[in-house]
Amino acid sequence: MVSLLFGLLLGVSTIGLFLSLWIFIPAPIFALLPLSVGAPEVSPWLLLVNWGLAAITLGTHRGNGLFKVTIAANLVGILLALWPLLQLPIAHAKITQDFRQTFNQKTLDFPTLKRQHFRKMPFQFREAFLGLSQPRTREVHDLVFSVIDRVPLRLNIYQPEKTGYYPGIVMIYGGAWQRGQPKNMENLGRYLAQQGYVIWAIDYRHAPQHPFPSQLTDVHAALEYLKTHARTYETNLDRVAILGQSAGAQLALVTAYQPAPIDLRAVVAYYSPVDLTAGYYDVPIPDPINSRDVLEKFLGGNPKQFPDRYRQASPLQWVNQAKIPTFLIYGGKDHVVQSRFGKALHEKLLAHNSTSLFLEIPWADHAFDAVFNGVSNQLALYHLERFLAKLLH
Repeated sequence: MVSLLFGLLLGVSTIGLFLSLWIFIPAPIFALLPLSVGAPEVSPWLLLVNWGLAAITLGTHRGNGLFKVTIAANLVGILLALWPLLQLPIAHAKITQDFRQTFNQKTLDFPTLKRQHFRKMPFQFREAFLGLSQPRTREVHDLVFSVIDRVPLRLNIYQPEKTGYYPGIVMIYGGAWQRGQPKNMENLGRYLAQQGYVIWAIDYRHAPQHPFPSQLTDVHAALEYLKTHARTYETNLDRVAILGQSAGAQLALVTAYQPAPIDLRAVVAYYSPVDLTAGYYDVPIPDPINSRDVLEKFLGGNPKQFPDRYRQASPLQWVNQAKIPTFLIYGGKDHVVQSRFGKALHEKLLAHNSTSLFLEIPWADHAFDAVFNGVSNQLALYHLERFLAKLLH
């Protein structure tokens, strides 16, 4: 009976250790990305599980031959799960210092009206286990803003619960330019609407049926629609930012750095491709999404076939026209879009005297914010809401 108990403990401990290892291991194939993305974000849960298993193991008979193996698995799992939580204060301190230097502030104080919904801490265990509170918002779904090539393009609008006149944020989802929908931005849209913004989550045509610059045309069409319908949806056209994730972030950056139908006040890019030619030739190892295939479908071919198209789609090529503040957010573990490319964009923006902030989350993988209450996204939200408040209020 004791051997059976230890066998069960060893089996469960092995599973806990296996999941914890993905905090460090990058996904070698697309099918394993959920493990690589999710493990760091649920590290508080993994810490609790490994700790509980260790306590149970220590409380049982220690003479069993499986004891040392089981407790070793528990302890290694605990150490792995602790790593994101130990790194978080360092990442938080760095971006906080950069924020103060960028905006010439000794503190990050904001008027009460702006900070009433701010996160009090960059990470809270309670939210990691129970989730973030669900905001109450007014919403409009599947509003057609344009029909191009017989493709209806839709958007979702998320508004604060109370009527008013608010800054706006245009949001663009990711998905390798091939998939996705405005609903993908729902959690973030509702979260920021609660903070006093009108969120416009927009659609665009997908590759490979519609190669670049079709997507850029669609973003401009959405901005034209916003321009003519801003008052209907309580949006202050003088205070609009654009935000994107992954492929959507690339579209947001290129839109922000070129003339657009409306004047944009800020751009936020989550793990954005920035130099598509370099991304084609310098692929990550491992490469779970087959980056070259994704880029060829998006741009219609390789860089030798379409060098101008690759340049036009690269935010790095438009830095000399970048006049608005940029907030770049990357995961240090990302093997879809490596953070060093984001760092290069950040440094080039600074060299051109543009305002830029760069948040690198060392343990985070691509699309870390898919776990909305995860360790990485709590940190990102803390600084995102302050960046937006600084630029849009």
